[in-house]
Amino acid sequence: MRDGLLDPRAVLLHESAPDRTAAIRRCGRALVEVGAVAEPYVEAMLERERTISTYVGEGVAIPHGTNASKGDVKRDAICVVRFPGGIDWDGERVTLCVGIAAKDDGHVPLLAALAEILLDPDRARALREATEVSQVLKELT
Repeated sequence: MRDGLLDPRAVLLHESAPDRTAAIRRCGRALVEVGAVAEPYVEAMLERERTISTYVGEGVAIPHGTNASKGDVKRDAICVVRFPGGIDWDGERVTLCVGIAAKDDGHVPLLAALAEILLDPDRARALREATEVSQVLKELT
């Protein structure tokens, strides 16, 4: 994955959320906090989720904004937010959210790179079970 996409400050490994909406908001806030997106992007992430679930399997969701929200993206970035207690995601249990912010079509290579990692059961498990930021950085960079 491209250097500079994952700010270590956007790796949050001990979060909790009562539901999917709160989990997506937490991802969005992480992207806002590292200066990757403007505040309205968080609502666009929720709007995307209402349109189509971002659950991708193996306990992982990849929340991201709508096409209309690309103007709120300042730079391509991802965040990794782990919810050890799990969140009900339309009947699936999610423990890891990888939030994406991408200008133009930047999300396509990002999604492809993430899919490659998540399709490897060992790497996907390493991400889901990571308790140190360094472990996440090792898997994603």
